[in-house]
Order: sequence, then C-alpha cells, then structure tokens
Amino acid sequence: MPRPTVTRTPYGTLPGGEETELWALDSGHGVRAEILTYGAVLHSLTVPDTRGEDTSVVLALPGIGDYAEKNAYVGAVVGRFANRIANGTFTLDGTRYHVPANDRGHALHGGPGGFDTKVWRAEQVPGDKAVAVRLSLHSPDGDMGFPGALDVSVTYSLDAEGTLAVDFTATTDRPTVVNLAHHAYFDLTGEGDIRGHTLQVDAESYLPVDGTGIPEGPAADVRGTAFDLTEPRVLGERLTMPDEQLRAAGGFDHCWVLDPAGPAAAPRRAARLSAPGGLRVMEVWTTEPGVQVYTANQLDGSLAAPSGRHHERYSGVCLETQHLPDSPNRPEYPTTVVRPQETWHSRTEFRFPHLTATSPGEDVERRLPIDARVRPAHRTP
Repeated sequence: MPRPTVTRTPYGTLPGGEETELWALDSGHGVRAEILTYGAVLHSLTVPDTRGEDTSVVLALPGIGDYAEKNAYVGAVVGRFANRIANGTFTLDGTRYHVPANDRGHALHGGPGGFDTKVWRAEQVPGDKAVAVRLSLHSPDGDMGFPGALDVSVTYSLDAEGTLAVDFTATTDRPTVVNLAHHAYFDLTGEGDIRGHTLQVDAESYLPVDGTGIPEGPAADVRGTAFDLTEPRVLGERLTMPDEQLRAAGGFDHCWVLDPAGPAAAPRRAARLSAPGGLRVMEVWTTEPGVQVYTANQLDGSLAAPSGRHHERYSGVCLETQHLPDSPNRPEYPTTVVRPQETWHSRTEFRFPHLTATSPGEDVERRLPIDARVRPAHRTP
C-alpha cells in the first residue's frame, strides 16, 4: 500500500529574485495537495470521485508569474485582516489606525501588500496520523498600517482519510486585530462551472451588505430569501433569484453567521458542497464564527488555469471561514483583537465523505455520526 509522503521542489523565481517552492502532500490513499510558499497558496487538491477518477478541486494559475500579478487571491492565505474594514480605519484602545483602502474605499484582505503577496518560510511537520507542512511569516509593526509585530503560521495537514486541515496561529507584541482566511476557489467537477453544484450552509442568518460590501447592520434571517441554504440548494437556481443583495454583488459575496464553536473550540460543520450526481462531496468544518460564500462574481476570463482554460464568472466558489467583516468597527461582533501573551488560533477542515460512499449519489450524510448531522442553532452577532 502506498505510504504518505511529503516532497519539496523549486517552483519559480519572482520578478524581485526571490525563490519559491512547491510542497506536495500525498495521503497515500488518493488525495494529494500541493502548496506554494508564495502566498501559502493551495495550488492543487486532487480528490478521486466515487468512480476513482482524479481531478483537482481548486482553481489554480499556470506559474509563479501569474500568481505574482493580479490574481484574485486564487488559493491564497489572506490577511492581516480577511474581508473588509470599512473606510480602511478602526480604533483600538483609543488610537485610530489607517490601513490601505484597496476596494471601493475599504480595506480588503489586508490591503495591496497582504499575506497573499509574501513568500512564506516552510518546514515539514512530523506526525504519525498525517503528513504536514508549516508555513511561517513575520509581519513587522506598522505593516499595512496595522499595529504590532505579528508572527503567523499556517499548517496544512493531510490524513489517511483524505481530510485537509488548515491550522492558523498568530502572536503579537502589541494589541492588534487579526482575521486570517483561506481563499481557495472550489470546483468539485474540475470543469470550470459551479452552477450545477449544490450548497448547504449550516446557518440561519447572514450579513446583508451595502453596495460596497460592508455589512449594513445586524444579521438577517435567511428564511424566504435566496440566502436560505439550510437545505442543499442548486447554486445556479439560487443565483438567478430576484434579490437585490444578489444583484448588487453579482452573486454571493456574503458572510453567513455560524453557531458558536463547541467545547475547547472544536470544529463544527459550516457547509456541504456537492458536485452534480454526488460524485464528489466536500464538507467544511471550522472553529470560526462565519463563512464568506463567494461565487467568483468578478472573474472575467483574464486569468487562465494550468490547462489553458480561462477562469470565468461562477467558475468556482470560495467558502472562506473567518471572523465577520468589519469586526474592528463592530463591537457587537465576535472580537478580532489579539493581545500580547495570547495565541490566536483557528482550524478549518475540508472533508470528503464521498470517499467512503458505496455508490454515486449516495446520501453520504447518513453515514456520519448522529452528532455530525445536527444543524447549528441561530446566533445573531
């Protein structure tokens, strides 16, 4: 039987001369992940379907030059602050801070020099139950306008069952705000169109936004709206519903509010994505309080895949587990403040239950333990 492996190879040189690497994790049971040191990008995640046929289920770009150009955060880790901070300003402990406004007057994903543009240091992590690589980054005090020197790590681990886990940690020497997220675009068919996928989000409320993507106020009930994904819904049908929130964003680009994490911040299920016919199924489990669903509304064909196919609108869907947008300006939201002597941590797992299904289209949810099928209760921030 094949053994799990970790390999490291050169990937390419950036225009400034920095060398990058590709780290490959192989579970030994069919699931393989490739991670770049540039942007801590998940470059490939190969998952067999129920017939044993392989494809990568994440969007990617052809080479390091493509990632280094404007790349729509494809597969990257985003930070210091994922999602938006209104007007690029916030107050912490009485001091007003200003960070670059790079999206319609607001700060998005930390600004134009965010973590997705950095070369991370990588090292293999030993372990008995999974193969793993840890990527680390130092962000100096004042980086992009944020206070405090921040030391960040992201660990990708792949176990024998094919679960890819993403663990973040961060520490600081001054009070600051932190919100890290993984920006993979998923396409479980590998065909470049997610409108035939079904999506379920285990949340009964979401954050309506204004025309610039900033939350308008408290969370709203999803019932009776296009945002009701409490049961599996075909994305293409949802995206064509007459809804002003959908029209303004060009699709989903909204944060669903999840139930609080369980004891000891154990991950709970946030979403379930299924390819047509159930040939591949992915569940997202997380300790984070929200999940931003983004249906690649802004992709316009200007970015190419390694195969040469171009990434168009709706060619993937992001399920970005994170804290809620604009949290530094919303004291009613779960806090994103981190202080010295604290270690910020979050964990997200991408599970593929169809790998144990016996036939295409089987309801793999019935094979899960009863407690894994419990729907989270509603919580309004």
